[in-house]
Order: sequence, then C-alpha cells, then structure tokens
Amino acid sequence: MQYLVIAVRAMIGVVFLIAFASKSAGRGRFTAFVESLPAMGVVPPRLVGPAAWAVVGAEGAVCALLIVESDGATVAGLALAAGLLSVFAAAIARTIRRGTGATCRCFGASAAPLGRRHLLRNVLLTTVAAAAGLMTLADQAPATATGAIVAAVAGLVAGALVTVLDDLAELFGPSRARRAPDPTRAHHPKAIRNIRDIREEPCQS
Repeated sequence: MQYLVIAVRAMIGVVFLIAFASKSAGRGRFTAFVESLPAMGVVPPRLVGPAAWAVVGAEGAVCALLIVESDGATVAGLALAAGLLSVFAAAIARTIRRGTGATCRCFGASAAPLGRRHLLRNVLLTTVAAAAGLMTLADQAPATATGAIVAAVAGLVAGALVTVLDDLAELFGPSRARRAPDPTRAHHPKAIRNIRDIREEPCQS
C-alpha cells in the first residue's frame, strides 16, 4: 500500500506542478488564464483576479507539501489537492451545463472546450488523492528503495499522461474531417450524381 501512496503522490505532484508552471511561467500565461475564467461563468467578474491568484497559489502549495518527506505534509498536500480538484470538477460541470464553450486552461493554452472528459479526469483524480491521503494515515511498512523508485516513476508517467489528455484525445479521437458532415452530400445528392455522370461520360470527338 505504501507503494501506491508513493505513486499517487508523484502523479498528483507532477499534475499540479505542470498546472502551476503553465499558469505562472510568464505574465502572458497568467493573463491568458485570468481571461479564460469569465467564459466559464462560475466567478463574478470582480473576483476573477483574486480567484486566479488563489488557484495558482493553492496549486503551488500542493507541490510544496508533496515534496516534503513527512506523512503530515503528504496528507495535507493530498487533502488540499482533493479539495481543489473537487472544486474544479464542480466548476467544469456547471460550465458544461451552461454550454459556454469555455476552453480548458488547466495546463496552459488549449483550444479544447471543457467537456465530459475533463470532468471525469478531475473526479478520478479527486478520488485517487483522497484515497491515498487516507492510506497515508494507516500504519505502513517501510518501502524499499527500489520499490519506491519504481512507484515514483510510474506515478510521474501517469501524471504526465494526465496533463496531455487533450493532445491524446485529439490524436486518437475521430478527426474533424470524419466528424463534420458534408453539407453538399447531405442536401444535394442528386446534384452530386449529375456531376459524377458528367465526369464519367466519355469524350466524343
């Protein structure tokens, strides 16, 4: 069980580290994050700035707590992560219901609108973080160095994959060309057939 906690700690840590860095590494990125919040319709306009600072500060705090080699710090970091993720999930759910088409700025500039996969991602991460926090409170046998390294690497890889969810969905999902209906084919089938007949008609000299 201690290896599962190590893996989750690494996964949540890298997720929040990338989220923190993508918003705070430069004024332009933070400004883009601030400007994306009004479209979600979950924060009053006058509180957009403070809310953005609070999110970035809390994400940085999660990273700092999960780095510390202490059960207390680990529990606090996972609890804070679970709380933030649940708030994010609620905000995403409301945005989806409103149909605002707001984009996901969770890990930097993304053109993907918030959707069910983002909601599912946050719900799963909330559950995993909360479960790992509870496991940390239980008595655990000390982990071996090799086992801890393997668990940490697995967690880092899993966390990195979480942060590129939109890229993976774009890569492996159906292409826009296949998803988008052909209006000409849908509404003018007879005209298309006539054009094909003309093209296939042999030339006469």
